[in-house]
Amino acid sequence: MHAALTIAGSDSGGGAGVQRDLLTFAAHGVHGLSAVTAVTAQNPHAIPRTHPLPPDVVAAQIAAVAADFPVAAAKTGMLANGSIVAVVCEQLAALAIPPVVDPVLVSTSGNPLLDESGFHLLKARLLPLAAVVTPNRMEAERLSGAKVTSLAGAREAARRIRDLGAAAVIVTGGHLDGTDTVVDILDDGTGAVEIATGRVGGPAGSRTHGTGCTFSAALTAGLAAGLALPAAAEGAQRYVAAAIRQAHRFGRGGRVLGHGPPVAARAGGPSRRAD
Repeated sequence: MHAALTIAGSDSGGGAGVQRDLLTFAAHGVHGLSAVTAVTAQNPHAIPRTHPLPPDVVAAQIAAVAADFPVAAAKTGMLANGSIVAVVCEQLAALAIPPVVDPVLVSTSGNPLLDESGFHLLKARLLPLAAVVTPNRMEAERLSGAKVTSLAGAREAARRIRDLGAAAVIVTGGHLDGTDTVVDILDDGTGAVEIATGRVGGPAGSRTHGTGCTFSAALTAGLAAGLALPAAAEGAQRYVAAAIRQAHRFGRGGRVLGHGPPVAARAGGPSRRAD
């Protein structure tokens, strides 16, 4: 069995963060390891309180699991502040594990999840370590300075973020409205590729919570299992679509994604060159 590490915040509602990552790893047959960066009081409707952990505690968690598990892949999520970003960069560099970086800046409910110091360190130090960065539309705009209102804008944002040092970038297309198709843009330096799937409509597709965490965790699981990046990205996209179809509403907030067996990437897939 392969092992993958998530370095992220805890979500007491179980819809995002470390809890969602571990569910997604398990659904892909990957053993989940975790380093909690922050504790959040959270449900799909709001995050009334967050408590970042001391940076040395975050570092100790990473070191402890890396000392006894063969970590095949790692991902980062909520990192809360600059001090935590700094120790995570130190640990990942020492372990020579290029991570999947989910650049979590703001929650679905609008709560800030990374301070300004952390944002600047993420750009300057974490992105150059990344195997792949997975921003949504808003995150891509903040990281790149490009407007992402179209596929052309997503391609430009991906190029600019890759120019910051990341080996590859996937700008996820779920927040690009107005079409029946979700198109993610993958730029690995050899040209942009469009990865498309049908948009889930109706109540299941509205106000879903945890899609970014689920995508990046499924991508990490695929990479841990030895898939090439395009195949892992396609599988992650299809897994998220299936999870949205299985979403549940437990209260007054957004829907919590379902979780089940991964949808295998199809040979050849729907990917196409975008340039």
